[in-house]
Amino acid sequence: MNFTRWSARLPGTQRRAAARADHGVPQRGDGAVPPARAEHLPDDEQPSAQGPEGSAGAESAGGAGVDGLPVRAVLDRIPGLVALVHGPEHRVAYVNDAYVAAFGDRPPGAPAREALPELDELSLLPLLDQVLRSAKPRTVKSRKTSGGRSYTVTCTPLETAEGPGVLVFAADVTDHAEAAERLRTSERRQRETAVTLQRSLLPQELEEPDDLRIAATYQPGGTEAAVGGDWYDVITLGGGRTALVIGDVMGRGVRAAAVMGQLRTAVRAYARLDLPPHEVLQLLDGLATEIDPQQIATCVYAVHDPNEGRLVYASAGHLPILVRDENGTIHRGDEPTGPPLGTGGWLHASGSVPLGPGSTAVLYTDGLVERRDEDIDEGVAALENALAGATGTPQVICDRLIRAAGVTADHDDDVAVLVLQHPARKGTDGELFRNAALELLGGIEAAPRARAFASGVLTSWRFAPDLHDLGVLAASELVANSLQHGIPPMRLRLRRTDRRLIVEVTDGDDHLPRRRRAEPADETGRGIAIVATIASNWGSRRTPGGGKAVWCEFVLPDRP
Repeated sequence: MNFTRWSARLPGTQRRAAARADHGVPQRGDGAVPPARAEHLPDDEQPSAQGPEGSAGAESAGGAGVDGLPVRAVLDRIPGLVALVHGPEHRVAYVNDAYVAAFGDRPPGAPAREALPELDELSLLPLLDQVLRSAKPRTVKSRKTSGGRSYTVTCTPLETAEGPGVLVFAADVTDHAEAAERLRTSERRQRETAVTLQRSLLPQELEEPDDLRIAATYQPGGTEAAVGGDWYDVITLGGGRTALVIGDVMGRGVRAAAVMGQLRTAVRAYARLDLPPHEVLQLLDGLATEIDPQQIATCVYAVHDPNEGRLVYASAGHLPILVRDENGTIHRGDEPTGPPLGTGGWLHASGSVPLGPGSTAVLYTDGLVERRDEDIDEGVAALENALAGATGTPQVICDRLIRAAGVTADHDDDVAVLVLQHPARKGTDGELFRNAALELLGGIEAAPRARAFASGVLTSWRFAPDLHDLGVLAASELVANSLQHGIPPMRLRLRRTDRRLIVEVTDGDDHLPRRRRAEPADETGRGIAIVATIASNWGSRRTPGGGKAVWCEFVLPDRP
C-alpha cells in the first residue's frame, strides 16, 4: 500500500512525524506526541498486513512508503512507541524500534497477554478488547509503569490481513507527569499552609458560657490555595451574658484573611466595653474603613442575656439568624439592621429574636446557603427546613446542617457555622441554675432590706458560710453605691449557675462607676474597690432606656 495513502490515516502529529522521518527531517526532543489531540483512523480503507515476518512482518503490512521507503522503516523512526496487534488474543504483528528500546524485543505472533506484559501492567488489555469490539478509538492519559515511566496511549482500530487489529501508539509523558505531580504537591502544600493560617486566625477553643452550649464548624472552600475571610467567635461578657459573632470578609486571599484577623481582634476589644450590639458594629464599620477602604465585610454581633430570654443582635448586611424554639417552630431574625462594614456613614440598629430555654440558634456565612444555580432565599429556606429536623448536641447539629447543605471537601466557598443551645434544665440540673430579684424602693431601709434578702436567698441555695458572707457583702456595697449615685427604679438580682454566683444591681442613672483609690480621710469611694477585691470579676454597662447595671461574680468551687 502506498505510504502517502496509509499515513494520511495516522493521528495528525504522527503523520507529520512520519513524513519528516521519510524526508530525513530531524525529530524534536524525545518526540513525545500527546495523543489527546490525535485524530482517529477511519473505518474505510484501512491498511492491511500481509503476515508476520522477522520481528513482526510490518513491511508486508504496509507495503512501500514514500520514495520506496517501507512503512516499517518509517514507523521505526517515529519517536513514539508503536505496536500493532490483531485478533481476539491481540497477537503481536509489529513493534517499532522505540517500543523495543522501551520494553525490549517482543516475539511476533504471540498473544499480548504473554508478549506485551507492559500493556497488562498499564491495564490496557480490556481497552484493546473494547476497541476491537466497538471499532472506535480510545485514549488513556498518563498511565504509569512499574519502571516509573508514564505514557499516554491511543488505541486505534484497523484492518489487517489477519483480520481486525489495533494500532497502539504510546507517547512518553513522564516529564509532563512529573511536572504535574510536582505542581499538585506544591499546590497541596500551599493550600495546607493557607488553611492552617485561616484556622490559626479563628478561636482555637470556644469559650464556654454557663447558660449556653455552643459548637462551631469551619469548612475551607475549594482546592485553591487562597484563604477566605469567614470567622466566628464566642465572648463571655461577665454577669452571665455572652456575645456571639460571625462574619465574612468579601473576597479571598491573604489580604481578606488579614482583614478578618484584625476585625476579629477588634470585636473582642469592643465587646469588653459591653456596648449594645449596634454600637459595636458602628465602631467596627469605622475601623474596617481605616483598615482597607476597598474591603467590605458582613457581620452579626449578638448578645445573650439569660435573664431576658432573647438574643439581641445587630447585623451589618449579614444573613438572618435562625432560631428553633422548644416547640420546633423556626423564627428568622429580621433583615440586616445596617449595611456591610466598610461602607461608612451609616447608622446601625439593634434587633432581637426570642431565645428561651429549649431553643437552638444558628449563625452562618453565605457559603452554607448560596448556590450559583438558585436564589439565596431558597438556600435560607432549605436551611430552615434542615434546622427544623436537626436534633442533638450543637456539634451534631453543625454536622447535620453541613451535610444537608451539600457542603463537601471541594465546595467552592468557605463555610462557617455557629450553633448555640439554651438548654431547658430540670430536676437536679435545674437546681443549679436559680434566680432571685428584689425591687428597691429607695430610702434608708433599702440597704438593710437588700442585705436580709441576699442572706436569705444564699442560705436557701446552701452556699458555704464564707461564700455566703462574701455574697451578702457584695450585694450590700453595690446597693449602697446605687443608692448614693443612682436613681430609681432600682433592683437587686442574684443568680447562680453551676459555676458561679452573680450579684447585679440596676438603676435609672447611666453614669458608670469606676474603681478609684480612696484616701484615708475619705468617707466614700471604697464600695467598688471592696467589690473588686473580694469578687472574681466585676463590671458595669448601660442598659436600654438610659440606666445602668453594675455586677460582680464569684467562681464556685468544683462540685465533688
